[in-house]
Amino acid sequence: MSRETLPAIEAVWRAEARTIIAAVARIVRDVGLAEELAQDALVAALEHWPRAGTPDNPGAWLMTTAKNRALDRLRQAALHARKQEQLGAELDALQAHVVPDIADAIDDARADDIGDDLLRLIFTACHPVLPRDARVALALRVLGGLSTAEIARAYLAPEPTIAQRIVRAKRTLAATKVPFEVPRADERAPRLASVLEVIYLIFNEGYSASAGDDAMRPALCDEALRVGRTLAALVPHESEAWGLLALMEIQASRAAARVDAQGRPVMLPEQDRSRWDGDRIERGLHALQHAETLCGGDRMLGPYVLQAAIAACHARAARAEQTDWPQIVALYDALAQVAPSPVVELNRAVAVGQAFGPQAGLELVEALANDPTLAQYPWLAATRGDLLARLGRNEDAAREFEHAAGMTHNERERATLTARARALR
Repeated sequence: MSRETLPAIEAVWRAEARTIIAAVARIVRDVGLAEELAQDALVAALEHWPRAGTPDNPGAWLMTTAKNRALDRLRQAALHARKQEQLGAELDALQAHVVPDIADAIDDARADDIGDDLLRLIFTACHPVLPRDARVALALRVLGGLSTAEIARAYLAPEPTIAQRIVRAKRTLAATKVPFEVPRADERAPRLASVLEVIYLIFNEGYSASAGDDAMRPALCDEALRVGRTLAALVPHESEAWGLLALMEIQASRAAARVDAQGRPVMLPEQDRSRWDGDRIERGLHALQHAETLCGGDRMLGPYVLQAAIAACHARAARAEQTDWPQIVALYDALAQVAPSPVVELNRAVAVGQAFGPQAGLELVEALANDPTLAQYPWLAATRGDLLARLGRNEDAAREFEHAAGMTHNERERATLTARARALR
């Protein structure tokens, strides 16, 4: 295989895998099998493309190959079912129910109107038959294209624990024959929180890649935004759906300013705000206003609406020094009440350090130092390093940045943290 072919296949697979898996899952109605068949298409590409060349539309090639394998699998199942019918009258039920189901699935697969397969698959993976943590882990693995290690880092959890959740979730969905569909309005509520969390974490992985050579994975951000817009239209009276959409729009508005010409991350205070996308900010602020209206005066704002409000504080500031940090601290105080977590407390410490001075922020960070869930979280050390540098404790700050660099799995982030440590010395 040539040096050019393998990276091309890897790039196409990264961009197209979730769409292919979602489309195949609609055909076979089995998430685990859909992932297996999509992987078969990838293996076929690895075997075929080096000899025949990369096709003009590699994504379509993979999609067609995966769908054909799914149809072959269904035809084999139908043939097997017919043979079984001949073994005795006790299998009449199989003839009456299984074979028509397979025929219906084949007809569905041939239909041109795909609809939003990705959203269907998210709702399927987030079925209440699964524990909440298993729902999100499975959806991130299949839809986000995240590795088990990346999901474990997102949840600050051991990798074997995440792997077990994913395997059990696939088995449970297959055993209980969960329908591959967006449920009716009265059945959406038990899944909605998990669906929102999946979309949010897929966006986050795109916005700040947890591993690899790139600081961002823009395709994941774009896909999360697309699905988020579809979901908000599907549940127009759910404030959190609009809050999440607002958060993603405002965060995505910074994409062009978040990396420099060499692909290195640029921190928020140093970003050229003239490069922020004004149209996305406007859409985000409009969605946030709608979310706050849905909450009304008596309802407590949800976590996505609060995070969107924090992002809006940054978006409204023409320059970094104009940021309303006391307001951001107040919003983090509210967020810590409705969605407490060590990461929220760390972000609150950053805001406190900006609003009331680095010593005040450092005291809050030090209080988190012994939290076991943050033991391998590089941004705890990086935040401490930043606050120490602002206090003039350069040697201590450099050690913290070096410690953070040793924990991150993203090459660009590691280089940036190492450079900050070097500059302080």
